[in-house]
Amino acid sequence: MFEPLLNHIQKFVPLTADEQELVVSYLKYEELGKKQFMFSEGDTCNAQYFVMEGCVRMYFIKDNGVEQIVQFGIDNWWIADYMSFTMHTPSKFFLQTVQRSKMVVLKQDKQEELLDRLPKLERYFRRVYQKAYAAAQTRVLFHADLSGEEKYHHFASRFPDFVQRIPQYMLASYLGFSPEFLSRVRAKDH
Repeated sequence: MFEPLLNHIQKFVPLTADEQELVVSYLKYEELGKKQFMFSEGDTCNAQYFVMEGCVRMYFIKDNGVEQIVQFGIDNWWIADYMSFTMHTPSKFFLQTVQRSKMVVLKQDKQEELLDRLPKLERYFRRVYQKAYAAAQTRVLFHADLSGEEKYHHFASRFPDFVQRIPQYMLASYLGFSPEFLSRVRAKDH
């Protein structure tokens, strides 16, 4: 059941069969339907979520009532509100499934116990966090440097399957423009 996560870990840190068994003992499996919440604004994010299959989105609601998507999590990606998770503070975000999703849940207290028992997983999580941070920096550069049309084309060329998986209004929110603008850009391409 946890094979996708164990395979992901093995890309960074080799695990023996006994170590894999130990890891699995700390995990929880969840299947969530479309539009289900893992946490909402005001809740404390006390777990990290590994998406084995499906898609989730993290978003906040602007003062004008518009949703702003800041991150997606798809197959083989970790997602959490790391500020809330680390600082034990209320989240400013919502984490919700976009489609039916199979998730691994790793609670914060369980993660600490697991890292004490299997310190080499620190390397795995460090690598995961480094990649996530690098992606966030790239996104900032991408948003500051490209026009709306260029943002869409760049994103669509890098993640063509993903662009087909999510509703267009969510893609527009993530890229920082209106669904109408996205429709105009896509119409120019056809």
